[in-house]
Parts: sequence; structure tokens; C-alpha cells
Amino acid sequence: MTTDYPLPNANLDLTGQLALVTGASSGLGARFARVLAAAGARVALCARRADRLDAVVADITAAGGAAQAFAIDVADQGQCLGLADRVESALGPVSILVNNAGIPDAARAHKLSPELFNQVMAVNVHAPWLLSTSLAARRIADGKPLRIVNIASMAAFEYQGHGAALYSMTKAAVVRMTEVLAVEWARWPINVNAIAPGAFASEMMDGMLSRMGDITQGFRRKRLGDPAMMDSTLLYLVAPASEAVTGTIIKIDDGQSNR
Repeated sequence: MTTDYPLPNANLDLTGQLALVTGASSGLGARFARVLAAAGARVALCARRADRLDAVVADITAAGGAAQAFAIDVADQGQCLGLADRVESALGPVSILVNNAGIPDAARAHKLSPELFNQVMAVNVHAPWLLSTSLAARRIADGKPLRIVNIASMAAFEYQGHGAALYSMTKAAVVRMTEVLAVEWARWPINVNAIAPGAFASEMMDGMLSRMGDITQGFRRKRLGDPAMMDSTLLYLVAPASEAVTGTIIKIDDGQSNR
């Protein structure tokens, strides 16, 4: 079999690409935005906190990258449905979408209020669905490629009963969303994959540690993961060289899980 692919086919250069990252004002989302910019992509940073978005944009620009902030509350379906038009009107076609925005429930299932239930479902499930489908419709229409990376969680695969049942359920939905959309859109150059992190240092993890104390002593390596440990996986999933990878969930948990 002969191909025109280089040896090795492992180019991670994202020059000319436009990446949209949700939850980009802090934590993992800010890290993902910086990584994509460092690899050559222009980045649309999306989150509620405009001041923090501006700070991340300033950091990326100072490092020689290109980024623009778009304030959005992804719990609002109308804002989700309008985001593609806002970003593409300003910057052109999106070729990478990282659905990173997410919130925990931090409550026992039988004590969860309907309001919190709706909020968690809106951010963790409705938003990635609406953003993915609205952008995919545009790429199906114009035939251009799109790489979608959903940020799931190891909580999709295991739950210890410590008061995050809804979060676990929503991340399982994200895993299945990844798989079914990958199948539905496989006839076009649209790839849908997910990263399922374990316990990594982040703003959300800070909240968990404040409630539960030091959980790392129960881990085999006695540490939280560093977000930098996910850089190579993110770049792999969005780079041109992984064009045959779709419908895949990559677990990154530093050996924390029993699975």
C-alpha cells in the first residue's frame, strides 16, 4: 500500500486553524486554549467571566499567539445556538471545538434541587450538544473539516458515592454523545472524540478538595494530575495526523482508577 503520508505521520502544526474553547477563563480550559495557540491555531476563548477571558487572551498574545474573547453563558441555549455565528462572523470557519465547560453538583441525589439539576444538565450536556451540532451543520454545508473534543471525566465510568451522582451521569452522557455523533458524522470530515480526565489540578478540583480534604493519599501515585499532562493528547486529537480517529474516549487518570 502506498500513500503520500510522511514518515512518521505525526504533524501537530495547527497553523491556519481556528479553535473554539468553552470554559476558557480558567483551569483546564485556559490551559487548552494556550496549548492550541502555541501550536499555531487562532483561538476563540468562551466563558462567562469576561475579565478572566481578557487576561488569558493577553497571556496568549504576549506569547506570540492569536486569541479573541467571546463572553457567553453556556447554560443559555439561545447563546449556545448563536455562538457559531458570533465567532465565525468575526474570525472565519471554526475547525476545532473543545467542549470543556462543566460544573459539578456537589450534592446528594435526593437533596438536589430542580434548579441545580437543570443548571448542571444545561452546562454539561445541553451545551456540548448544541455547540457541536450547530458547528457540524455549518461544516456539513461547506465540506470543511471539524475536530470536536469533548471533555468528559473518569466519573463517567465510576462513582464512589460521595455526592456527585448527577455530575457522573452527565459525563456518561458526554461519552455516549461522543460515540453517536462520531458515527452520524463519519461520512463527512468531522471527527468527534473525548478526553476523560481523572483528578487533575483545576478550579473545580479546588472546590472538591475544600470539601473532602486531601484525596491524593488514596491514589497510587499520591498526587493530582497536572493539566500539562493532557497537552499531547489534546494536540493528537485535533491534529491533521489523527484523521482516522473518531468516536474514541481517551482516559487520562495517572493510574488513579480501578478501571
